[in-house]
Amino acid sequence: MSKRSLDDINEKIKKGEANVFTAQELKEAIKNEEDIKFDDVDVVTTGTCGIMSGTAAIFHIGVTEPGVFQKAKSVYLNGVPAFPGPCPNELLGSIDVIAYGTEHSVRDHEYGGGFLFKDILSGKDIDVEVESIDGQKFETTVNIEDIPRAQIIGVRMAFRNYTAFVNPKNDIVNSIFNGIPMEGSLDQLSFSGCGDLNPLQNDVSGNIIKEGTKILFNGGPGVVLGSGTRSSDAKPNLMLTADMLQMSSEYIGGFKTGAGPEIYDSVAIPIPILNEEIFNDVKILNSDIPLVIADIHGRHLPLTETSYDKVWEGYDERPTFNSSNFNKDDNAEIQKSCPTNAINDNGTIDLDKCFGCGLCVYLNKNDTYTMNLGSVDVEIENKNHNIPITCRQSDIQRGKKISSKLKQLIIDKEFDL
Repeated sequence: MSKRSLDDINEKIKKGEANVFTAQELKEAIKNEEDIKFDDVDVVTTGTCGIMSGTAAIFHIGVTEPGVFQKAKSVYLNGVPAFPGPCPNELLGSIDVIAYGTEHSVRDHEYGGGFLFKDILSGKDIDVEVESIDGQKFETTVNIEDIPRAQIIGVRMAFRNYTAFVNPKNDIVNSIFNGIPMEGSLDQLSFSGCGDLNPLQNDVSGNIIKEGTKILFNGGPGVVLGSGTRSSDAKPNLMLTADMLQMSSEYIGGFKTGAGPEIYDSVAIPIPILNEEIFNDVKILNSDIPLVIADIHGRHLPLTETSYDKVWEGYDERPTFNSSNFNKDDNAEIQKSCPTNAINDNGTIDLDKCFGCGLCVYLNKNDTYTMNLGSVDVEIENKNHNIPITCRQSDIQRGKKISSKLKQLIIDKEFDL
């Protein structure tokens, strides 16, 4: 069996001779029936972006001058509850806190930890409210320049297997698995997962991605800590960490759902092609990857399945705004419902915030927003159904972008395998 060592690949990278492919480049070459062999590929960069609920950040934040209070009892960052550490602050005037990406603001139910983290990385001022153990209250404002240390830990990230959801009943379900409450009658489908770009999907044998693997986490250097909290052989996922202050705001943010705000992250992981088995693993295509469709009333209620080529291939990644059809009153619901707050007052789309979820297309009434999202043909309870895709909770464009960023960092010798 053909093989090479990691030292061999790193030496080729050092000399500028390594053949580095993004996952999307390799898949396109395979689908175009190009003759790609083991000797032609040294590294494949994989990537994914989607809602990753198990995201938390640990901050060290200054609040007052030393000597003012002993210990914090409660902390709010832009109204988002953050949880102070168990040890006394010893009158230092600073605090260590943990904030969860899914925690909801006490001021605004549609603002949560994911939006907070993006605001921090964007350089915005953050309101800090602290109540000490003896009832004193303090308020201050900080931004990223005032935060000396911040670390993100993802306890269950980049699942290899995701699930799509429909509502087969005649009710309305509030769920984190759809951007808005999902109505019944099988007329909406929401799904997650970047398919054959996803890191673990390209390492199904588990030869490469493990504890200590270097990664790109929200645009900054990170590392795999090991298996995630809900990882299993059937549905593996990862525990990841990285310095938040080295991340980029374009790869992380809040995402409003029918059950309140969630958080999305972006992850890229390199796959060094050490042998033929690893090479065969990365040749997997969307058509080979099943996507279970479950009842929105519970992910434990599978109904049928499709495959990732049916939900991603040939469809648009971003909506188009047709200004001639814009009506301010009609647009109000769309603007409010946009999961990432990407719709402006004049109807235009902030493409830096847009997630490509497609909800604006589903909700608009007069083609103000157009986008080919596709549909799936499935059989449920012995009946055939064509169900339109109405919400994506993964962003293929950001997944491609972060894998391309990782490729360039490797080529520029700024990321060591």
